[in-house]
Amino acid sequence: MPGMGGATVGERAHDDTGALRRTLSFRDLVVYGLLFIAPMAPVGIFGTLQATSHGAITAVYVVATVAMAFTAYSYAQMVRVVPKAGSVYAYARVGLGRGAGFVAGWMAMLDYLLIPAVAYLFSGIALHALVPQVHQWVWTAVAVVVTTLLNLWGVRTAAVVGFAVLALEIAVLVVFVVAAVWALAAHGAQRGWAVPLTGEGGFSLDAVLAAVSVAVLSYLGFDAIASFAEEASGGSRRVARAVVTCLVVAGVLFAVQTYLAALLAPMSAAELAARPGEQGAAFYTTVDSAVGGWLHDLVAVSKAIGAAFAALAGQAAAGRLLFAMARDRRLPGAMAKVDAGSGVPRRALLGAALVTLVAAVWAAARDDGLDRLSSIVNVGALSAFALLHASVIGWFRFRRQGAPPSVLRHVVVPLLGLAVVVAVVVEASPTAQIVGGVWLLVGLVVLAVQYARAGAGPSDA
Repeated sequence: MPGMGGATVGERAHDDTGALRRTLSFRDLVVYGLLFIAPMAPVGIFGTLQATSHGAITAVYVVATVAMAFTAYSYAQMVRVVPKAGSVYAYARVGLGRGAGFVAGWMAMLDYLLIPAVAYLFSGIALHALVPQVHQWVWTAVAVVVTTLLNLWGVRTAAVVGFAVLALEIAVLVVFVVAAVWALAAHGAQRGWAVPLTGEGGFSLDAVLAAVSVAVLSYLGFDAIASFAEEASGGSRRVARAVVTCLVVAGVLFAVQTYLAALLAPMSAAELAARPGEQGAAFYTTVDSAVGGWLHDLVAVSKAIGAAFAALAGQAAAGRLLFAMARDRRLPGAMAKVDAGSGVPRRALLGAALVTLVAAVWAAARDDGLDRLSSIVNVGALSAFALLHASVIGWFRFRRQGAPPSVLRHVVVPLLGLAVVVAVVVEASPTAQIVGGVWLLVGLVVLAVQYARAGAGPSDA
């Protein structure tokens, strides 16, 4: 995954224990990417995107897939240059310098601390749909506590369980598609067949772009494949191909499921916009009304389990990120300690869990919590993506020695990707922009303090 700690962990592991084992095949890489993303990722934000896009939710995912394609291409370029763990942090260091690398890692850290919170919130929404007598914030807190305990104890069978959870989600998605097609054939659509692409009452580019700033949350994780560069058989070229493949597969799955759900949704986009409290469960309401309670429960259980395990993995990654940063003296050294019994960075995990718990419960207790939390997460990820695109230009145009760069691949494409990212950030909610700006400012202050303590300039820090 992208983050400051990834490169450091990879480099330290390489220095201390030799090269990592190259055991991951192309299929393994794609499966890991899809597991991080989750095939039914749009379920939790379906209602939010419907309301924000004025009903053009499938168009949102088409645009989001194209937007993320530029990012995937930049990842594919840089993973060949830096075939190590670390992703955005490592790429920005090489392409732009160590100071920019720190900023990229710092901004990525924002989404690494909050991605698990969003996943926990999805789990809480799903469980609340199954047992409405218990408020969703309670279910969300329970999910945080249970998975934190698992992380603290150490989960040696995480890979096997992850594959099982992914298989479950894909199976449920197939069941949903078949049931939705049957419902459309038997009872017809609730709205015009083109509405999921054009919107209700006409297409609005501003509304679609505003929704894209939230929809990119569904894709966060495909870039995680780049972190396996040192463990992939076949080298960095295979990793680059897996990143692009994972994005394409996810984009198709997202477009299909949102198109079918939008046609069957009993509530219009305007009604969802007027009732923000019902947005989180909109997908489940659609399934219940169009097919029946059995599929509602099946989707809810699948989403609750899938989101919880995605959050467990995300929390573990966040803990390792904090641990690595602390080990490199970027954060308090207390978080760099490893528990002798479990072999996990207990204090770093607890620190990540505390931030996640506060953010997830706060969002679960608010009607608009999902929208706010989702867009805040995306600002951190998108800022890191922007530095990724800049890294491609910086490395190939200014830092690399030898053959001249390709203007199309190394300048035009990353510039287009950068433009898309900036456009999406501009359309993000004011709260997200403020939080992202404050987080960036704090990171710059931390960087300045570190420079001052080291008595070195940016090129040496």
